[in-house]
Amino acid sequence: MEKKETFTVDEGYFFGLGFFETIAVKKGRPLLLDWHLERLVDSCRFLGITFPYSAAAVEKLLAEKNCPENGVLKIVASEENILFLTRENHYGPADYEKGFHLAYTKVRRNETSPLTYRKSLNYGDCILEKRAVRGSDIQEPVFLNTRGEIAEGATSNLFFVKDGTLHTPEISSGILPGILRRWVLETGKKEGLPVVERRIRPEEVKSFEECFVTNSLLGIMPVSALEDVKFQSRNITEGWMERYEKAVVQHS
Repeated sequence: MEKKETFTVDEGYFFGLGFFETIAVKKGRPLLLDWHLERLVDSCRFLGITFPYSAAAVEKLLAEKNCPENGVLKIVASEENILFLTRENHYGPADYEKGFHLAYTKVRRNETSPLTYRKSLNYGDCILEKRAVRGSDIQEPVFLNTRGEIAEGATSNLFFVKDGTLHTPEISSGILPGILRRWVLETGKKEGLPVVERRIRPEEVKSFEECFVTNSLLGIMPVSALEDVKFQSRNITEGWMERYEKAVVQHS
């Protein structure tokens, strides 16, 4: 068993005033590490916290840990602490073949809070809602914001497909701008693939042909249904899965 990092009790422990990044590790290589550190440094700066590790320093530290080939590196930063933790990434081929079933939660995402837009230690709503669906056929709860618009999954960003175009909730809907979300947006722009950021309401979902969710551990996960709306097609989704596999996972 890996030795746990030590920490000092601070405002991160008492009040959730700290941030974390969860990074997929493939055969010792942390995926999209520069983007993760960019987001973490920016978030820490928001609270006056210094994060002193470069990408090279993180890679060196990771190499000293016993991280599984299909693993996870979690970095936690607060005023007095910086922790580096590793574990196995449990998502596998069967999850992608089946796809996720999503459902709305009654808890609303607060689009007026600055912490909504950062990966902060104020993560209780997400954890509790994930626990609430454990043992059911739901893999991911979906938050609406206070205006009743679709915001994000408990641990993911959402993308919908209509007539070949991707539609995803805009940041002001109250979402964490995910690393994989950024990758999809930037790839779409670079390759001339249509991606639209906008406000999306639940009543629109039945008009979409496909849906997928993204996060750093999932990559791109097909969605089979959102509530009672079933998505029969995966053509566009699978195209994005292949792009991600070639450009990020297999890239050296």
